[in-house]
Amino acid sequence: MIRLGLRLTLSGGREAAARLAVIAAAVALGVGMLLSILAAINATATQNSRNAWLNTGTGKSASSQSAAKADTDPLWWLLRADHFDGKTIGRVDLAATGPNSPVPPGLSRVPGPGEFYASPALSTILHSTPAAELADRYPGHQVGTVGKAALPGPDSLVVVIGHSPDQLAKQHDATRVTSITTVTPSSCNGTNCTVRTGIDNRGIKLILSVAGTALIFPVLILIGTATRLAAARREQRFAAMRLVGATPRQISMISAVESTVAAVIGTAVGFGLFHLFRTQLAAVNLTRTPYFAGDLTLGTGNVLLVSVAVPVGAAIAARIALRRVQVSPLGVTRRVTPRPPRVYRVIPLVAGIAELSYTIGRVPRSTNGQIWVFVPGILLVLTGLVIAGPWLTMAGARVLARLTSRPALLLAGRRLADDPKAGFRAVSGLVLALCVTSAAVGIIGSLNAERSIPQAGRTAADALDARYTHDFNRTTGRRIGSVPPLSKAALGDLNSVPGVKGVLMIHTNPLGTTDPAYRGTQGSVTPPVAGLASCTELAKMPAHSACASGAEAASVTQNYGNLGTYYWQHWPTEWPAASISAQRLARLPVQEIVVATNGSTSAIERARTILANTYPDQDVPWTVGEDHAERGAQLAGYRQLANVVILVSFPIAGCSLAVSVAGGLRDRKRPFSLLRLTGTQLGVLRRVVLLESAVPLLVVAVVAIGMGFLAAQLFVQAQFRYSIRAPGIQYYAIVLAGLIASLGVIASTMPLLRRITGPETARNE
Repeated sequence: MIRLGLRLTLSGGREAAARLAVIAAAVALGVGMLLSILAAINATATQNSRNAWLNTGTGKSASSQSAAKADTDPLWWLLRADHFDGKTIGRVDLAATGPNSPVPPGLSRVPGPGEFYASPALSTILHSTPAAELADRYPGHQVGTVGKAALPGPDSLVVVIGHSPDQLAKQHDATRVTSITTVTPSSCNGTNCTVRTGIDNRGIKLILSVAGTALIFPVLILIGTATRLAAARREQRFAAMRLVGATPRQISMISAVESTVAAVIGTAVGFGLFHLFRTQLAAVNLTRTPYFAGDLTLGTGNVLLVSVAVPVGAAIAARIALRRVQVSPLGVTRRVTPRPPRVYRVIPLVAGIAELSYTIGRVPRSTNGQIWVFVPGILLVLTGLVIAGPWLTMAGARVLARLTSRPALLLAGRRLADDPKAGFRAVSGLVLALCVTSAAVGIIGSLNAERSIPQAGRTAADALDARYTHDFNRTTGRRIGSVPPLSKAALGDLNSVPGVKGVLMIHTNPLGTTDPAYRGTQGSVTPPVAGLASCTELAKMPAHSACASGAEAASVTQNYGNLGTYYWQHWPTEWPAASISAQRLARLPVQEIVVATNGSTSAIERARTILANTYPDQDVPWTVGEDHAERGAQLAGYRQLANVVILVSFPIAGCSLAVSVAGGLRDRKRPFSLLRLTGTQLGVLRRVVLLESAVPLLVVAVVAIGMGFLAAQLFVQAQFRYSIRAPGIQYYAIVLAGLIASLGVIASTMPLLRRITGPETARNE
């Protein structure tokens, strides 16, 4: 039977070859996507391991670092974040106390005073940028480049600066270490180490798992659809084989051989596609930096999983699609209208929504636990749509047939009501694509609304914010930490930078006035103390710059520098006056400095360099836009992943639709020929074919879109405690374009209708 199945598969004519090619292509696409997701998860873990050394000195116990040798000389260590043109630079200040101080990975030795190492990407920027914008922040000269072992990705920006021990010992955040941390950020638990920099690879693993689930379903639909090409003719062939003595098991074996051969070919091609496009995959930015191509590796378990799971899944999908080949020898000729689907088909869909709803407030802390919670729920929703689709199609078709008297609508409605499974099968891939697209837009739109700068605050995005406090005293309501006010020389340097519009200093508050933006209940806790600012300086800020009429100084909110750009902030329209003279205010220590700019890179970076050199022992300031970008750094990667899901799922669904419609026409060419012989016009038949796909598509699409947004709401509410937002015009454009393209795909099969419904097709064989 296997040899006969192989012969029918490989020598069965153009139809068999086309069917084999489509199934193999679908399997190859599924394998390539699965391998890409697994490789991305592995590469993210590798990136995270290269971030481990940057968390040196944060552990709360000796177990946080590798065991140090007895004769190891301590190393002074200080990690800070620098910024340039919207990019984050990892800055490490070191001071060796002896010849045996530990050496960080990627360096040949610890840099001495006046020396620094820079990553290759940062070296390129340093050599192509005026010194006043970046290089002047780093004392001394470059003595080498940071090696790959210390870099998460090829465009990572890292600088390691050498100092004398006396210099670095004066820095309040500097620590003495005797070894370099090797514990990855994802393994830190607060005891063995504390994460200061790293990748949330557990969150990325969850998102990639969800995306992979969403992508594989349309592929399985395409496999099942392609398997059913020329199903009617093959059923007649199998019935004839039963008449001459073939058993049902032998028939099943023959039908399974084709899907197995296609799955094996597709799996091999899928591995080839992965290796062919691995370089392009490495450029995808999910973790703030692209991957090194060499990090996109597959473990033995990954290879075995894909090599076995995908062919098995393809075979199962094909087996389900061809389950009707088990008919009796005369079953093909006496086939009757199948039983209509029942309402219980909506149970899996309801169960999926119920499972996602149950997770609200009960999300496991572990990533694997979250995967086991969310992935089954999403699978149930997608599977439920496929199972409930025929019942929804039947309901819509019966309404259509009851309300119309036009021939095309009546024929399409009666045919869909008689066999809604076949009608829905053609559009099932597109329905899933609409559901996946709606869910992706809902999730990304929610994250974007919660974490990005509101439209009203975009003018403040280019303001530079330097914060010089490092803690908050809840008892007194005061920020801890300050610096001396800017000298006249430094203030003059800032104001002389082309593109700088104004400089605002937020001073400490000896008056003790309450933060005017505070909305807490009075008396429950000590309210935060306001900062004090000059109204003359406030007037030059891009937002929230109004003082009470006639005031020289005002009480302003703590952390004024984000300029009210977070959605939870509700600041007053004007700041209340503060009873303090301008002379006394100018002498008070400063807790925050805000520099308004015109947004040019030169203005921002020159001002940043001046502030960094004025207060060298403080953190380097960043812009409001960079602050938001840092908080939502992975959002851009998730958005890119969502675009991939949308762009891939729709073409796959379009292929499924084209294959299904063309296959359905070939299977029904004799009934259509008889209709033409009885006087039915070709135009009526074309409208029938169009309506048979359009009706289930439109009916079930409404449910699919609703389920997509509902699943997105349940996911973001459970995982992030957010709510989804109404989609923008881009979403409606995508859906409309998808529906129009689908109708175009159906219309493209119309020329086939004329060729296969000629009088010669109606003859009895």
